Amino acid sequence: MLCRALVLWFNKHGRSYPWRDSGDPFKVLVAEMMLRRTRADQVESAYKELFGRYPDAQSLAEGNSDEVADILYPLGLKWRTPAFQEVARAIVKDYGGKVPSKRHELLKLTGVGDYVAGAVLSIGYGKKEWIVDTNIVRVFRRYFGISTSVEGRRDKRIIELAKVYARARNPRQANLAILDFAALICGAKNPRHDVCPLKRKCRYLRTDVMKISGMAEARVVRINFKGVK
Repeated sequence: MLCRALVLWFNKHGRSYPWRDSGDPFKVLVAEMMLRRTRADQVESAYKELFGRYPDAQSLAEGNSDEVADILYPLGLKWRTPAFQEVARAIVKDYGGKVPSKRHELLKLTGVGDYVAGAVLSIGYGKKEWIVDTNIVRVFRRYFGISTSVEGRRDKRIIELAKVYARARNPRQANLAILDFAALICGAKNPRHDVCPLKRKCRYLRTDVMKISGMAEARVVRINFKGVK
Protein backbone atom coordinates (compact mmCIF):
# COMPACT_ATOMS: atom_id res chain seq x y z
CA MET A 1 0.00 0.00 0.00
CA LEU A 2 2.62 2.51 1.11
CA CYS A 3 5.12 1.58 -1.58
CA ARG A 4 2.59 1.43 -4.40
CA ALA A 5 1.14 4.81 -3.49
CA LEU A 6 4.57 6.44 -3.32
CA VAL A 7 5.74 4.96 -6.63
CA LEU A 8 2.59 6.19 -8.39
CA TRP A 9 3.20 9.64 -6.91
CA PHE A 10 6.89 9.52 -7.86
CA ASN A 11 6.11 8.71 -11.50
CA LYS A 12 4.40 12.10 -11.75
CA HIS A 13 6.36 14.24 -9.33
CA GLY A 14 9.80 12.67 -8.80
CA ARG A 15 12.93 14.80 -9.11
CA SER A 16 15.60 14.28 -11.75
CA TYR A 17 19.31 14.44 -10.94
CA PRO A 18 22.28 13.37 -13.10
CA TRP A 19 23.58 10.74 -10.66
CA ARG A 20 20.17 9.08 -10.59
CA ASP A 21 20.15 8.73 -14.35
CA SER A 22 23.82 7.80 -14.77
CA GLY A 23 23.49 4.05 -14.31
CA ASP A 24 26.97 4.19 -12.76
CA PRO A 25 27.34 2.94 -9.17
CA PHE A 26 30.55 4.96 -8.72
CA LYS A 27 28.77 8.20 -9.59
CA VAL A 28 25.94 7.29 -7.25
CA LEU A 29 28.48 6.60 -4.49
CA VAL A 30 30.28 9.92 -4.92
CA ALA A 31 27.00 11.83 -5.17
CA GLU A 32 25.71 10.24 -1.97
CA MET A 33 28.92 11.20 -0.20
CA MET A 34 28.39 14.76 -1.42
CA LEU A 35 24.76 14.77 -0.30
CA ARG A 36 25.49 14.24 3.38
CA ARG A 37 24.08 17.32 5.13
CA THR A 38 23.89 19.09 1.77
CA ARG A 39 20.87 19.81 -0.45
CA ALA A 40 20.67 18.01 -3.78
CA ASP A 41 20.33 21.26 -5.72
CA GLN A 42 23.64 22.46 -4.27
CA VAL A 43 25.37 19.20 -5.14
CA GLU A 44 24.43 19.15 -8.82
CA SER A 45 26.91 21.76 -10.08
CA ALA A 46 29.83 20.32 -8.09
CA TYR A 47 28.92 16.83 -9.26
CA LYS A 48 28.96 17.89 -12.92
CA GLU A 49 32.28 19.70 -12.53
CA LEU A 50 33.93 16.81 -10.69
CA PHE A 51 32.91 14.16 -13.20
CA GLY A 52 33.62 16.49 -16.08
CA ARG A 53 37.27 16.37 -15.00
CA TYR A 54 37.41 12.93 -13.40
CA PRO A 55 34.91 10.60 -15.10
CA ASP A 56 35.73 7.39 -13.21
CA ALA A 57 37.39 5.92 -10.12
CA GLN A 58 40.80 5.62 -11.79
CA SER A 59 40.97 9.25 -12.86
CA LEU A 60 39.70 10.54 -9.52
CA ALA A 61 42.17 8.35 -7.63
CA GLU A 62 45.02 9.88 -9.65
CA GLY A 63 43.59 13.40 -9.69
CA ASN A 64 45.03 16.59 -8.27
CA SER A 65 43.99 16.79 -4.61
CA ASP A 66 43.93 20.59 -4.54
CA GLU A 67 41.71 20.68 -7.61
CA VAL A 68 39.31 18.15 -6.09
CA ALA A 69 39.20 20.21 -2.90
CA ASP A 70 38.40 23.37 -4.88
CA ILE A 71 35.51 21.65 -6.64
CA LEU A 72 34.04 20.39 -3.37
CA TYR A 73 34.70 23.59 -1.40
CA PRO A 74 31.28 25.23 -2.13
CA LEU A 75 29.58 22.24 -0.48
CA GLY A 76 31.30 22.86 2.85
CA LEU A 77 32.99 19.47 2.67
CA LYS A 78 36.55 20.58 3.41
CA TRP A 79 37.03 18.23 6.35
CA ARG A 80 35.70 15.31 4.29
CA THR A 81 37.45 16.07 1.01
CA PRO A 82 40.25 13.47 1.38
CA ALA A 83 37.65 10.70 1.71
CA PHE A 84 36.57 11.05 -1.93
CA GLN A 85 39.99 10.18 -3.29
CA GLU A 86 40.60 7.58 -0.58
CA VAL A 87 37.43 5.79 -1.69
CA ALA A 88 38.42 6.02 -5.35
CA ARG A 89 41.89 4.62 -4.62
CA ALA A 90 40.48 1.75 -2.57
CA ILE A 91 38.05 0.85 -5.34
CA VAL A 92 40.87 0.84 -7.90
CA LYS A 93 43.29 -1.07 -5.67
CA ASP A 94 40.95 -3.60 -4.04
CA TYR A 95 38.11 -3.98 -6.53
CA GLY A 96 39.67 -3.39 -9.94
CA GLY A 97 38.00 -0.01 -10.38
CA LYS A 98 34.47 -1.36 -9.90
CA VAL A 99 32.32 -0.37 -6.92
CA PRO A 100 31.66 -3.43 -4.73
CA SER A 101 28.11 -4.73 -4.92
CA LYS A 102 27.81 -6.11 -1.39
CA ARG A 103 26.95 -4.08 1.70
CA HIS A 104 29.71 -5.45 3.91
CA GLU A 105 32.32 -4.56 1.27
CA LEU A 106 30.97 -1.04 0.79
CA LEU A 107 31.02 -0.46 4.54
CA LYS A 108 34.79 -0.98 4.51
CA LEU A 109 35.23 2.15 2.38
CA THR A 110 36.11 5.46 4.03
CA GLY A 111 33.06 7.60 4.72
CA VAL A 112 30.53 4.94 3.74
CA GLY A 113 27.85 4.04 6.27
CA ASP A 114 24.67 2.01 6.01
CA TYR A 115 22.71 4.73 4.25
CA VAL A 116 25.28 5.37 1.52
CA ALA A 117 25.87 1.64 1.08
CA GLY A 118 22.14 1.00 0.73
CA ALA A 119 21.74 3.86 -1.73
CA VAL A 120 24.56 2.56 -3.93
CA LEU A 121 23.15 -0.97 -3.93
CA SER A 122 19.58 0.15 -4.53
CA ILE A 123 19.98 3.15 -6.85
CA GLY A 124 23.25 2.15 -8.49
CA TYR A 125 22.77 -1.60 -8.77
CA GLY A 126 18.97 -1.95 -8.53
CA LYS A 127 19.21 -4.39 -5.62
CA LYS A 128 16.50 -4.93 -3.01
CA GLU A 129 18.52 -3.14 -0.35
CA TRP A 130 17.21 -0.90 2.40
CA ILE A 131 18.06 2.71 3.17
CA VAL A 132 17.22 4.74 6.26
CA ASP A 133 17.88 8.40 6.93
CA THR A 134 16.20 11.01 9.12
CA ASN A 135 13.63 11.78 6.43
CA ILE A 136 12.63 8.16 5.93
CA VAL A 137 12.33 7.72 9.69
CA ARG A 138 9.91 10.64 9.70
CA VAL A 139 7.72 9.10 6.99
CA PHE A 140 7.54 5.72 8.73
CA ARG A 141 6.86 7.29 12.12
CA ARG A 142 4.03 9.38 10.79
CA TYR A 143 2.44 6.84 8.48
CA PHE A 144 2.44 3.96 10.98
CA GLY A 145 1.99 6.06 14.11
CA ILE A 146 5.03 4.70 15.90
CA SER A 147 7.46 6.37 18.28
CA THR A 148 11.22 5.93 18.16
CA SER A 149 14.25 6.97 20.12
CA VAL A 150 15.98 10.23 19.24
CA GLU A 151 18.32 8.24 16.98
CA GLY A 152 15.53 6.78 14.89
CA ARG A 153 17.86 5.62 12.13
CA ARG A 154 19.07 2.83 14.39
CA ASP A 155 15.63 1.79 15.60
CA LYS A 156 15.13 -1.92 14.83
CA ARG A 157 11.49 -1.42 13.85
CA ILE A 158 12.37 1.33 11.38
CA ILE A 159 15.13 -0.76 9.82
CA GLU A 160 12.78 -3.74 9.52
CA LEU A 161 10.18 -1.55 7.83
CA ALA A 162 12.83 -0.29 5.41
CA LYS A 163 13.87 -3.85 4.59
CA VAL A 164 10.28 -4.86 3.84
CA TYR A 165 9.75 -1.68 1.80
CA ALA A 166 12.87 -2.43 -0.29
CA ARG A 167 11.43 -5.76 -1.41
CA ALA A 168 9.48 -3.83 -4.02
CA ARG A 169 9.49 -4.98 -7.64
CA ASN A 170 11.65 -1.98 -8.48
CA PRO A 171 13.61 -1.13 -5.31
CA ARG A 172 15.51 1.67 -7.01
CA GLN A 173 12.31 3.49 -7.90
CA ALA A 174 10.72 2.73 -4.54
CA ASN A 175 13.61 4.17 -2.54
CA LEU A 176 13.84 7.26 -4.72
CA ALA A 177 10.10 7.71 -4.28
CA ILE A 178 10.19 7.77 -0.49
CA LEU A 179 13.18 10.15 -0.51
CA ASP A 180 11.42 12.62 -2.80
CA PHE A 181 8.13 12.26 -0.94
CA ALA A 182 9.86 13.10 2.35
CA ALA A 183 11.52 16.14 0.77
CA LEU A 184 8.57 17.52 -1.18
CA ILE A 185 5.46 16.48 0.76
CA CYS A 186 6.22 15.06 4.20
CA GLY A 187 8.62 17.73 5.39
CA ALA A 188 9.71 18.12 9.00
CA LYS A 189 7.61 21.28 9.26
CA ASN A 190 4.23 21.95 7.71
CA PRO A 191 3.68 18.65 5.84
CA ARG A 192 1.44 19.12 2.81
CA HIS A 193 -1.56 17.08 3.90
CA ASP A 194 -3.74 18.49 1.12
CA VAL A 195 -1.72 16.82 -1.67
CA CYS A 196 -0.40 13.82 0.25
CA PRO A 197 -1.00 10.51 -1.55
CA LEU A 198 -0.96 8.70 1.82
CA LYS A 199 -3.49 10.85 3.69
CA ARG A 200 -6.23 8.22 3.78
CA LYS A 201 -4.04 5.80 5.76
CA CYS A 202 -1.62 8.12 7.57
CA ARG A 203 -1.81 7.82 11.37
CA TYR A 204 -0.16 11.20 11.82
CA LEU A 205 -2.85 13.02 9.85
CA ARG A 206 -5.63 11.09 11.53
CA THR A 207 -4.22 12.03 14.93
CA ASP A 208 -4.12 15.70 13.96
CA VAL A 209 -7.71 15.54 12.74
CA MET A 210 -8.79 13.92 15.99
CA LYS A 211 -7.05 16.64 18.01
CA ILE A 212 -8.75 19.35 16.01
CA SER A 213 -12.10 17.64 16.57
CA GLY A 214 -11.52 17.64 20.32
CA MET A 215 -11.21 13.87 20.46
CA ALA A 216 -8.63 11.87 22.37
CA GLU A 217 -5.22 11.45 20.80
CA ALA A 218 -4.79 8.33 18.71
CA ARG A 219 -2.97 5.52 20.42
CA VAL A 220 0.32 4.18 19.07
CA VAL A 221 -0.55 1.07 17.06
CA ARG A 222 1.14 -2.15 16.18
CA ILE A 223 2.96 -2.02 12.86
CA ASN A 224 1.21 -3.80 10.01
CA PHE A 225 4.07 -4.80 7.74
CA LYS A 226 1.65 -5.73 4.96
CA GLY A 227 0.87 -2.05 4.63
CA VAL A 228 4.42 -1.28 3.56
CA LYS A 229 4.12 -2.84 0.11
